[in-house]
Amino acid sequence: MSLYKASASVDGDGRRRRAATEASEPHWDPEIKAYRYNSLCDRMGIPVPHPDMTETPSPGVSHPLGQHTPKCLSVLRGCSLHSRCLDDGWQEGSHRTTIHAENEVEANKEANNYRFGFRKWKSHVTQLPFEDRSDVVKELYSDLNYIRPVTGSPISLGNIVYLFLFGWWICLAYSVICGLMFISIIGIPYGKLCQKLACYFLWPFGKAIQKTSSVVKKCCVKFPHCEAIPEEEPSDSTPLTKSCSTVTAEPPVLLVPPPPPQRPRYWCKVNTYVWLLLGFPLLALVHSLACFLAWFLVFSMPVAKMNARTLRSILLMPPEEVDIRNLEKQHCETKVLLCCYRAFNWNYYKYKVDCINIFAINVLPLVIVTIVIGYVDKGNVYVSSQAKFATALCSIIPLSYYIGMGIASISAQSNFAVGAVVNATFGSMIEMTFYISALLEGFREGSKCFEEIVKAALTGTLLGCILFIPGISMIIGGLKHREQRFNSRSAGVSSALLFISVGGAFAPTLFSKAYGRLVCEGCSITPGNMTAAFSCKNCHYALTENNWSLFHSHIEPLVYTVSVLLPVAYIIGLIFTLKTHSHIYDIHINEDNGHGHGHVVHWSRLQALVVLILATLMMAACADLTTDNIRSIISHSSVSEYFIGVTVLAMIPELPEIVNGIQFALQNNISLSLEVGSCIAVQVCMIQIPLLILFNAFYDVGFVLIFSDLHLLASIVSVILVNYIFMDGKSDYFQGTALVVVYLILLALYFFAPSPLGC
Repeated sequence: MSLYKASASVDGDGRRRRAATEASEPHWDPEIKAYRYNSLCDRMGIPVPHPDMTETPSPGVSHPLGQHTPKCLSVLRGCSLHSRCLDDGWQEGSHRTTIHAENEVEANKEANNYRFGFRKWKSHVTQLPFEDRSDVVKELYSDLNYIRPVTGSPISLGNIVYLFLFGWWICLAYSVICGLMFISIIGIPYGKLCQKLACYFLWPFGKAIQKTSSVVKKCCVKFPHCEAIPEEEPSDSTPLTKSCSTVTAEPPVLLVPPPPPQRPRYWCKVNTYVWLLLGFPLLALVHSLACFLAWFLVFSMPVAKMNARTLRSILLMPPEEVDIRNLEKQHCETKVLLCCYRAFNWNYYKYKVDCINIFAINVLPLVIVTIVIGYVDKGNVYVSSQAKFATALCSIIPLSYYIGMGIASISAQSNFAVGAVVNATFGSMIEMTFYISALLEGFREGSKCFEEIVKAALTGTLLGCILFIPGISMIIGGLKHREQRFNSRSAGVSSALLFISVGGAFAPTLFSKAYGRLVCEGCSITPGNMTAAFSCKNCHYALTENNWSLFHSHIEPLVYTVSVLLPVAYIIGLIFTLKTHSHIYDIHINEDNGHGHGHVVHWSRLQALVVLILATLMMAACADLTTDNIRSIISHSSVSEYFIGVTVLAMIPELPEIVNGIQFALQNNISLSLEVGSCIAVQVCMIQIPLLILFNAFYDVGFVLIFSDLHLLASIVSVILVNYIFMDGKSDYFQGTALVVVYLILLALYFFAPSPLGC
């Protein structure tokens, strides 16, 4: 029985390790996974079904978030024959999507990613146990207090950069304090400490700071796995060989120093207070500055940890207990006070604090500064209007990240109805705050320019989500994986909704083109200068010769009708994909991963809701500052206002979504990369435009849902092209290039277009 329990424990640990490894792998690899699962079935003594009998069986419910088949049948699930998976399965669009998740909450979040109407998100919403993480991630979160076997030379490009960015001036500060301590006579012990630390921080690589008063257990070379940990006080009742007690062979040789002589306590010595008054404050300032700079640079995070650990512990220790040794003298892993191998680690872009990416944390102070200077310096005395516009626009990026993370956290811990409502409301808050602020600003100024900028931003969001996000994802994913496949049936649902969305949103525009005529006050060109721009003033579509009665009698009711039908279509799409036809996505959760261990949710529902509300309020403030200072950008810019709205105002809030789409594509999950853009585009037409019409109905700001010909043609061409690309269920970098090139061509049209009416 004990042997069975031991083997079961080992097998459980192995499954958890395999689950953590498979979570970072592509979702579908028929050749490799078929071999892996056949081997698993052989070891378990389960017969493998015949290839002719691999039809998709009826799924049975075994998990509240998905379905599964018996263990070996589910992992094979029709993919034993490679040709069948590549041809029949993808053509039918009924392949099964297996989700590898560490716990139930993560499985819920991953399942929501595949459902229509939910924001696609990459980051975890739970804390993965440290022992289940990869070695690369473990190194990112290490405390720099363990000596590992020395591999390679400490001389590297990153370490040389450290010498010029940090090492020389930290060493100089220690040299100054060293001289000051020697001058004070009584602080000579601390002067010697500063002398040693000056040499250390000039080039800390290949060295380690240890505590000399502790008993350090050094193992023999033939016991390399014996972990030596310093203990604060030696005790006769504690065996010194405790860490190697399980070894039955000859015990390792231990170097036990004699008991140290009795010394006065640390806080009872005069030189301690001399050090705390003369030396420690300046070094605290130096290390704080170095820590801040290294943290802000992100990739130099080991330098930040090194300075923080020095400030927190080493500088507050008795100087005689601090010793610096070379790493070559260490024979096994030993716990020390400080040990740094390299100053820069390029994997720190993955570093997170409380599930928040390090870049979002570093940019958050910019949001506070933007709001303060924006509302305090109203007259642009200290900061120019252009600088306020730039900072307010950049502040939208981290706020959109926080809003997305809050939406993902609430959706993962709630049922589908709550998740869909949260996604539909807060998912559109980023754009809605800007649109409403711009319309209010235009209404106060009595200018139609802001209305045209809002329409350009709406169209730019559509074009970016329909063309650019899928295109750039296909290019990057295709360069890594050659050819990627996706569920053509689920993509067809999204394409149909895109047709409905664009058709409904632009129906009033088509009506106006059919029953109106283009009227301009006058068009002219500079005489004698054939290269000058052709200028037309006050061009608009008149629904009758000089009469707006047709608009109030026909166009306006049509706009309200469309504004009701589009949200209804969105709700029907939710019911179709989440309830009645959820099998289209055929989401299955790996049962080995779903119940492996407990989980810790980073943000509770209440905390995520608080983050959503605060981020939305700050987003509203930044959007107001953006529209308040955009006038100076328009007046000092030579490009069309169309171009500013289509590019800058439309795509900067979508940068987190672009990053998510690229990450999904790199993981060979191109389906989610395509759904990222489709989800936002559908929400623009079916939620955001009806909300703008509703806002205009209660507070008339003069918003008319009639777009220019350029907006109309660009949107229709984009939807047709994307539907053509999505037909075969395959993608490669050439198809992605086609989408991106068409997007750039449309941007060129906007760049050379004349300014819209009222600008």
